[in-house]
Amino acid sequence: MKLERIAALLAKAERTDNEAEAHAYLTKAQMLATLASIDLASARSHTKSSETLTPVSRTVTIGVKGKRANTHLVNLFVTVAHSNSAQVDVARDSTYVISYGMPGDLDSIETLFSSLAVQMTSHGNTYIKSGVWRGERFDGRVRVAGGYRRRRVEFTSQTARAAFYRAYTVRIGERLQEGRAEAIRESDTHSTQKASISGTLVLADREKEVSSFHRKNSQARGSWSGYSGAATSNSGSAASAGRTAASRARLGAREEIGGSRREL
Repeated sequence: MKLERIAALLAKAERTDNEAEAHAYLTKAQMLATLASIDLASARSHTKSSETLTPVSRTVTIGVKGKRANTHLVNLFVTVAHSNSAQVDVARDSTYVISYGMPGDLDSIETLFSSLAVQMTSHGNTYIKSGVWRGERFDGRVRVAGGYRRRRVEFTSQTARAAFYRAYTVRIGERLQEGRAEAIRESDTHSTQKASISGTLVLADREKEVSSFHRKNSQARGSWSGYSGAATSNSGSAASAGRTAASRARLGAREEIGGSRREL
Protein backbone atom coordinates (compact mmCIF):
# COMPACT_ATOMS: atom_id res chain seq x y z
CA MET A 1 0.00 0.00 0.00
CA LYS A 2 2.81 2.42 0.85
CA LEU A 3 4.41 2.19 -2.60
CA GLU A 4 1.08 2.68 -4.34
CA ARG A 5 0.46 5.86 -2.35
CA ILE A 6 3.96 7.16 -3.10
CA ALA A 7 3.49 6.41 -6.80
CA ALA A 8 0.15 8.24 -6.74
CA LEU A 9 1.82 11.33 -5.25
CA LEU A 10 4.50 11.26 -7.93
CA ALA A 11 1.84 10.99 -10.63
CA LYS A 12 0.10 14.06 -9.20
CA ALA A 13 3.42 15.92 -9.28
CA GLU A 14 3.73 15.09 -12.97
CA ARG A 15 0.31 16.48 -13.79
CA THR A 16 0.77 19.85 -12.15
CA ASP A 17 2.60 22.87 -13.59
CA ASN A 18 2.50 24.55 -10.19
CA GLU A 19 5.96 24.52 -8.59
CA ALA A 20 4.56 24.80 -5.06
CA GLU A 21 2.23 21.84 -5.60
CA ALA A 22 5.04 19.72 -7.11
CA HIS A 23 7.21 20.55 -4.11
CA ALA A 24 4.42 19.55 -1.73
CA TYR A 25 3.88 16.21 -3.48
CA LEU A 26 7.55 15.21 -3.29
CA THR A 27 7.80 16.29 0.34
CA LYS A 28 4.68 14.28 1.11
CA ALA A 29 6.06 11.23 -0.68
CA GLN A 30 9.23 11.32 1.41
CA MET A 31 7.22 12.03 4.56
CA LEU A 32 5.06 8.98 3.84
CA ALA A 33 8.12 6.78 3.35
CA THR A 34 9.63 7.95 6.64
CA LEU A 35 6.40 7.54 8.60
CA ALA A 36 5.94 4.03 7.21
CA SER A 37 9.49 3.21 8.29
CA ILE A 38 8.81 4.51 11.81
CA ASP A 39 5.51 2.63 12.04
CA LEU A 40 7.07 -0.68 10.99
CA ALA A 41 9.96 -0.26 13.41
CA SER A 42 7.61 0.64 16.26
CA ALA A 43 5.38 -2.35 15.58
CA ARG A 44 8.38 -4.61 15.39
CA SER A 45 9.68 -3.46 18.77
CA HIS A 46 6.38 -4.48 20.40
CA THR A 47 6.05 -7.96 18.88
CA LYS A 48 7.80 -11.28 19.22
CA SER A 49 6.79 -12.45 15.77
CA SER A 50 8.80 -15.25 14.20
CA GLU A 51 8.70 -13.17 11.02
CA THR A 52 10.82 -10.40 12.51
CA LEU A 53 11.88 -7.92 9.87
CA THR A 54 15.64 -7.72 9.41
CA PRO A 55 17.93 -5.70 7.12
CA VAL A 56 18.71 -7.02 3.66
CA SER A 57 21.02 -6.05 0.80
CA ARG A 58 20.12 -5.49 -2.84
CA THR A 59 22.16 -4.86 -5.96
CA VAL A 60 20.84 -2.19 -8.31
CA THR A 61 22.42 -1.76 -11.75
CA ILE A 62 23.05 1.90 -12.59
CA GLY A 63 24.39 1.78 -16.13
CA VAL A 64 26.83 0.39 -18.67
CA LYS A 65 30.55 0.67 -17.95
CA GLY A 66 32.08 3.88 -19.27
CA LYS A 67 28.94 6.04 -19.20
CA ARG A 68 29.74 9.48 -17.76
CA ALA A 69 26.27 9.80 -16.25
CA ASN A 70 26.82 6.79 -13.97
CA THR A 71 28.64 8.82 -11.32
CA HIS A 72 25.82 11.34 -11.13
CA LEU A 73 23.13 8.64 -11.01
CA VAL A 74 25.03 6.94 -8.20
CA ASN A 75 25.19 10.25 -6.35
CA LEU A 76 21.43 10.63 -6.74
CA PHE A 77 20.83 7.08 -5.50
CA VAL A 78 23.06 7.63 -2.46
CA THR A 79 21.22 10.89 -1.68
CA VAL A 80 17.83 9.17 -1.77
CA ALA A 81 19.13 6.19 0.23
CA HIS A 82 20.61 8.29 3.01
CA SER A 83 17.28 10.11 3.36
CA ASN A 84 15.64 6.74 3.97
CA SER A 85 17.89 5.11 6.59
CA ALA A 86 19.95 3.00 4.19
CA GLN A 87 23.66 2.43 3.56
CA VAL A 88 25.19 2.11 0.09
CA ASP A 89 28.30 0.50 -1.39
CA VAL A 90 29.35 1.68 -4.85
CA ALA A 91 31.11 -0.40 -7.51
CA ARG A 92 34.54 0.89 -8.50
CA ASP A 93 33.31 1.72 -12.02
CA SER A 94 29.96 3.12 -10.78
CA THR A 95 27.97 0.59 -12.83
CA TYR A 96 26.02 -0.70 -9.83
CA VAL A 97 25.35 -0.09 -6.16
CA ILE A 98 24.55 -2.38 -3.24
CA SER A 99 22.01 -0.93 -0.83
CA TYR A 100 21.58 -2.09 2.76
CA GLY A 101 18.40 -1.45 4.71
CA MET A 102 14.97 -2.67 5.69
CA PRO A 103 13.02 -4.18 2.75
CA GLY A 104 10.27 -1.55 2.84
CA ASP A 105 12.80 1.28 2.94
CA LEU A 106 14.68 -0.15 -0.03
CA ASP A 107 11.40 -0.40 -1.96
CA SER A 108 10.74 3.29 -1.28
CA ILE A 109 14.29 4.23 -2.28
CA GLU A 110 14.02 2.46 -5.63
CA THR A 111 10.60 3.99 -6.31
CA LEU A 112 11.79 7.53 -5.60
CA PHE A 113 15.12 7.08 -7.38
CA SER A 114 13.51 5.67 -10.53
CA SER A 115 11.35 8.77 -10.98
CA LEU A 116 14.07 11.23 -10.01
CA ALA A 117 16.68 9.65 -12.30
CA VAL A 118 14.40 9.88 -15.33
CA GLN A 119 13.54 13.49 -14.56
CA MET A 120 17.15 14.54 -13.93
CA THR A 121 18.27 13.06 -17.24
CA SER A 122 15.33 14.49 -19.18
CA HIS A 123 15.68 18.02 -17.82
CA GLY A 124 19.47 17.84 -18.20
CA ASN A 125 19.13 16.95 -21.87
CA THR A 126 16.74 19.83 -22.42
CA TYR A 127 19.13 22.28 -20.75
CA ILE A 128 22.16 21.10 -22.76
CA LYS A 129 20.24 21.32 -26.04
CA SER A 130 19.23 24.90 -25.21
CA GLY A 131 22.85 26.01 -25.48
CA VAL A 132 22.44 28.57 -22.69
CA TRP A 133 25.72 27.41 -21.17
CA ARG A 134 27.81 28.29 -24.24
CA GLY A 135 30.37 31.00 -23.53
CA GLU A 136 29.94 30.82 -19.76
CA ARG A 137 32.97 30.28 -17.52
CA PHE A 138 33.39 28.59 -14.17
CA ASP A 139 36.12 27.96 -11.61
CA GLY A 140 37.35 24.66 -12.93
CA ARG A 141 39.68 22.02 -11.56
CA VAL A 142 42.29 21.52 -14.29
CA ARG A 143 45.05 18.93 -14.36
CA VAL A 144 48.55 20.44 -14.57
CA ALA A 145 52.07 19.14 -13.97
CA GLY A 146 52.25 18.01 -10.36
CA GLY A 147 48.52 17.88 -9.68
CA TYR A 148 45.48 20.12 -10.17
CA ARG A 149 44.92 23.86 -10.28
CA ARG A 150 41.83 26.08 -10.18
CA ARG A 151 41.29 28.11 -13.34
CA ARG A 152 38.48 30.00 -15.03
CA VAL A 153 37.50 27.82 -17.99
CA GLU A 154 34.63 27.74 -20.44
CA PHE A 155 31.85 25.22 -20.03
CA THR A 156 31.67 22.31 -22.42
CA SER A 157 28.54 20.23 -22.85
CA GLN A 158 30.10 17.65 -20.54
CA THR A 159 30.97 20.05 -17.71
CA ALA A 160 27.66 21.92 -18.07
CA ARG A 161 25.77 18.64 -17.71
CA ALA A 162 27.87 17.69 -14.69
CA ALA A 163 27.15 21.04 -13.01
CA PHE A 164 23.43 20.63 -13.74
CA TYR A 165 23.34 17.11 -12.27
CA ARG A 166 25.32 18.08 -9.18
CA ALA A 167 23.02 21.02 -8.38
CA TYR A 168 19.93 18.91 -9.10
CA THR A 169 21.01 16.22 -6.67
CA VAL A 170 21.90 18.70 -3.91
CA ARG A 171 18.47 20.32 -4.19
CA ILE A 172 16.68 16.96 -4.20
CA GLY A 173 18.59 16.03 -1.06
CA GLU A 174 17.39 19.20 0.64
CA ARG A 175 13.79 18.45 -0.27
CA LEU A 176 13.94 14.82 0.85
CA GLN A 177 15.38 15.92 4.17
CA GLU A 178 12.47 18.37 4.53
CA GLY A 179 10.01 15.51 4.12
CA ARG A 180 11.94 13.31 6.53
CA ALA A 181 12.12 16.06 9.18
CA GLU A 182 8.40 16.77 8.81
CA ALA A 183 7.58 13.08 9.28
CA ILE A 184 9.75 12.88 12.39
CA ARG A 185 8.12 15.97 13.89
CA GLU A 186 4.66 14.53 13.26
CA SER A 187 5.64 11.18 14.74
CA ASP A 188 7.26 12.79 17.79
CA THR A 189 4.13 14.89 18.44
CA HIS A 190 1.93 11.80 18.20
CA SER A 191 4.31 9.83 20.46
CA THR A 192 4.20 12.55 23.11
CA GLN A 193 0.41 12.48 23.12
CA LYS A 194 0.36 8.68 23.38
CA ALA A 195 3.32 8.45 25.78
CA SER A 196 5.14 6.10 23.39
CA ILE A 197 8.64 5.98 21.90
CA SER A 198 9.42 8.94 19.63
CA GLY A 199 10.02 8.59 15.93
CA THR A 200 13.48 10.08 16.39
CA LEU A 201 14.54 7.24 18.68
CA VAL A 202 12.85 4.60 16.55
CA LEU A 203 14.73 5.72 13.45
CA ALA A 204 17.99 6.02 15.37
CA ASP A 205 17.68 2.40 16.53
CA ARG A 206 16.75 1.28 13.02
CA GLU A 207 19.75 3.06 11.52
CA LYS A 208 22.09 1.51 14.09
CA GLU A 209 20.82 -1.94 13.14
CA VAL A 210 21.28 -1.22 9.42
CA SER A 211 24.79 0.15 10.05
CA SER A 212 25.69 -2.99 11.99
CA PHE A 213 24.32 -5.20 9.20
CA HIS A 214 26.31 -3.17 6.66
CA ARG A 215 29.57 -3.53 8.59
CA LYS A 216 29.12 -7.29 8.89
CA ASN A 217 28.16 -7.90 5.27
CA SER A 218 29.88 -5.24 3.18
CA GLN A 219 32.88 -6.25 1.11
CA ALA A 220 33.67 -2.68 0.14
CA ARG A 221 37.20 -1.37 0.50
CA GLY A 222 37.46 2.35 1.16
CA SER A 223 34.71 4.87 0.51
CA TRP A 224 33.16 6.31 -2.63
CA SER A 225 34.54 9.76 -3.46
CA GLY A 226 31.79 10.80 -5.85
CA TYR A 227 32.21 13.10 -8.85
CA SER A 228 35.78 14.33 -9.26
CA GLY A 229 35.61 16.16 -12.58
CA ALA A 230 36.25 19.81 -13.37
CA ALA A 231 32.78 21.24 -12.69
CA THR A 232 32.81 21.25 -8.90
CA SER A 233 31.58 24.84 -8.37
CA ASN A 234 27.96 25.97 -8.17
CA SER A 235 28.21 28.95 -10.50
CA GLY A 236 26.64 29.55 -13.89
CA SER A 237 23.29 28.86 -15.45
CA ALA A 238 23.87 25.10 -15.26
CA ALA A 239 23.73 25.02 -11.47
CA SER A 240 20.78 27.41 -11.42
CA ALA A 241 18.89 25.31 -13.98
CA GLY A 242 19.63 22.12 -12.04
CA ARG A 243 18.27 23.52 -8.80
CA THR A 244 15.20 24.91 -10.56
CA ALA A 245 14.44 21.55 -12.20
CA ALA A 246 14.81 19.76 -8.86
CA SER A 247 12.57 22.30 -7.13
CA ARG A 248 9.84 21.70 -9.70
CA ALA A 249 10.41 17.94 -9.50
CA ARG A 250 7.80 16.79 -12.00
CA LEU A 251 8.36 13.22 -11.00
CA GLY A 252 5.71 11.04 -12.55
CA ALA A 253 7.64 9.65 -15.54
CA ARG A 254 7.94 5.89 -15.01
CA GLU A 255 9.99 4.86 -18.05
CA GLU A 256 13.41 3.43 -17.23
CA ILE A 257 16.82 4.54 -18.44
CA GLY A 258 18.01 1.76 -20.68
CA GLY A 259 16.54 -1.28 -18.98
CA SER A 260 14.30 -2.84 -16.39
CA ARG A 261 13.31 -1.38 -13.03
CA ARG A 262 16.55 -2.62 -11.46
CA GLU A 263 18.65 -1.62 -14.46
CA LEU A 264 18.65 2.14 -14.39
